[in-house]
Amino acid sequence: MTSVAAGAKLTGGVVFGDTLYELGGKHDNVFLVVSDCGVGSKKFIESYGDRFIDVGIAEQGCIGTAAGLALEGHVVFVLGPAQFLSMRACEQVRTAVCYQNLPVRLMSYSGGGLLSSAGSTHYGMEDIAILKSIANMTVLSIGDPQMIGELMRLSIDYPGPMYFRMAAWKKDTLLYEPGSVKYEIGKAITARKGKDITIMAHGDMMFQAMKAAEELSKEGIDIRLLDMFSIKPVDEEAILSAANETKGIVVLEDHMKYGGLASTVCDVLMDNGVMPKAFKRLGIPQTYPGFGNSDDLRNKYGYGLADTIAAVKEML
Repeated sequence: MTSVAAGAKLTGGVVFGDTLYELGGKHDNVFLVVSDCGVGSKKFIESYGDRFIDVGIAEQGCIGTAAGLALEGHVVFVLGPAQFLSMRACEQVRTAVCYQNLPVRLMSYSGGGLLSSAGSTHYGMEDIAILKSIANMTVLSIGDPQMIGELMRLSIDYPGPMYFRMAAWKKDTLLYEPGSVKYEIGKAITARKGKDITIMAHGDMMFQAMKAAEELSKEGIDIRLLDMFSIKPVDEEAILSAANETKGIVVLEDHMKYGGLASTVCDVLMDNGVMPKAFKRLGIPQTYPGFGNSDDLRNKYGYGLADTIAAVKEML
């Protein structure tokens, strides 16, 4: 297992590849299916080539193949871009995988939110909204690259299909000291304790949220920061505690404002009859963003670092 200190850079693709190779050695029913994109998987492919299938650029066929293998008792990792796994293959994911509640793990290695900088056809802006709406699907959004390995290991015995929305895939920032966090599907990570305002984020936005919390602390503003990496199932207790114990909630995500984590948080609050003192969602508005650096695009569309800090100050 690759392990370095928090704050350092680590390539998520390396963690994925190392962990897949490890799992392939321990479990002879682990398969990898890709659609012309076996990046990071060289060691697994070289060692367990009989458990590797590349269907070419055909995501629907990729999911159908994975479903067939899972029906034969295999745990299948499917590697592909977020936008194509969630949209191009949506019917196959719903009917071939989720309807039969199969152990297929969708691993989106790029394209979540505006990270790819490749234009709207290659932005997975709606992936979480789509996949969390499908019965039996577990949805995870990972910021710290070391989490990829830990959650892949947990997934071996976890029931049903799962979607892993991984961050930038290369040169990702480690958020947590190795061994300092226990990862549990359905539970948030308290990255920072605080009593004033709660910031909830997931995936690549956690690094920005940490920077915002640090800047706000210099002005005496005490931020509770929750890493909501498990979007479905979600940590209802953490959401309700934030509403009851802090002065407001800011949800920050590289996803459409509506349909993602912010909408899940609202559902939990309303279903439990709890009204936060203030609430703000920061994310992609109803538009098709163009090409550009992801930080520049976030600033343009109102969910960059300065916007996050401003949203907290407005609540106070």
